[in-house]
Amino acid sequence: MTSGHRAQWKGFIKFGEVSCGAALYTAASTSERITFNTINKATGNRVNRVFVDGETEEQVPKEQQTKGFEIENGQYIVIDPEEVAATIPQSNKTLQIEAFIPCSDVDDVYFDKPYYLTPDKMGSDAFVALREGMRKSKVAAIARTVLFRRMRTVLLRPHGKGLIATTLNYDYEVRSQKKALEGMPKMKIEGEMLDLAKHIISTKKGDFDPAAFDDRYEAALSAFVKAKIEGRSLPESKKLAVSRPSNLLAALRKSAGMMKASNCKPKRTAANANAGKGGQHPARAATAKAATSKAASQRKAG
Repeated sequence: MTSGHRAQWKGFIKFGEVSCGAALYTAASTSERITFNTINKATGNRVNRVFVDGETEEQVPKEQQTKGFEIENGQYIVIDPEEVAATIPQSNKTLQIEAFIPCSDVDDVYFDKPYYLTPDKMGSDAFVALREGMRKSKVAAIARTVLFRRMRTVLLRPHGKGLIATTLNYDYEVRSQKKALEGMPKMKIEGEMLDLAKHIISTKKGDFDPAAFDDRYEAALSAFVKAKIEGRSLPESKKLAVSRPSNLLAALRKSAGMMKASNCKPKRTAANANAGKGGQHPARAATAKAATSKAASQRKAG
């Protein structure tokens, strides 16, 4: 991993009687997004958060603060932080593989957060043997360990030179889709309508390229902040036409006709996290550059 990319966890992977050192690194982060601080309008200074008593409205110092669990409306049992700490499972720093399964066995809805799992220099041969064995067998591994105070189930999959370790949601955390779809009537689509839908799909086939999708909100926010820093008028947002329900068959016919008229095929590029260069978010980089220029101008003026 690059310098500055700190391991979130270090320990051992164990499969059978074989074990090797390993480390987890965050694979996805929102730290590059633009964030704001709360400031005092009158002074321009940043404000500090303080805790006040909900009834007396008096400020409560840190040494007087503790945890509580609400048992009734406004009624709490007091829980000492040390008591909470005692419930945390003891960690042996071991990612224990319990089973190897087909990669398709785990529904994506159970996926929580991805991490890069890398080998320790001392145990790289065992790590590579595990990775290549899984790749050749086309399997994933289910493992368990204590991460961030909780016993977590982790899905391990080969990924480039390392493994991807994805923490999984517990079953009680995943909601059934039955409630979301309970009002949906039973329908059967066939004939011309189904053929047109299949035709549109076939003409739009491609591959997922993450670089082709931009974060429009982040870009607009960056342009807004950059304009404020430079003292320019704020960019106007474009109004988008709201889609309206249409006759399905007519819409399918129109779409199929448009696809037929356009013979250009979408560029197909494979998505690969290992091919990315990483680095600072372009929108944040532009904003930071504007802020640096503004600060430099102020220093010269002073």
